[in-house]
Amino acid sequence: MKWLVTILTVILKALLPALFDRAKDTAEDADPQTELRDRLRRQVRRTWLLIPIAFVLFSGCVTRTVYVPHGTPVRLRETIPKAKVWVKDESGEPVKGRIDLHEGWYCLELEEVEEPQGAE
Repeated sequence: MKWLVTILTVILKALLPALFDRAKDTAEDADPQTELRDRLRRQVRRTWLLIPIAFVLFSGCVTRTVYVPHGTPVRLRETIPKAKVWVKDESGEPVKGRIDLHEGWYCLELEEVEEPQGAE
C-alpha cells in the first residue's frame, strides 16, 4: 500500500505544476475586460448595500398590531412600573404623577364630561 501512495505522489508532483502552468498561460491570453469587471463590481456593491437596508426596513413587518376601537376597555397583560399619569389634587386640578399599573387591571379612556352650568 505504501508503494502505491509513493507512486501516486510522484505522478501528481510531476503533473500538477504542468497543469497549473497551462491554466496560467490560458488565463493570461484572455482579454481582461476591465470595464465589464468594474461594472459588475459596482452592481454587486449596490446589491449588498440594499440587503441590510431591506432587512432594517422590513424587520418591523412581523409585529402584530391589533386595532382597539375607541372606548373599548383593555386588560393589561403585564405590570407597567412607574407609568406617567395625570391625577387630580384636592382642588380638582390635574397634576403629574407616577403609578404602577398592575397586571390584570383594565384601562379605558374616559371622555371629558361637561358639567352643567351652575353645578358648582
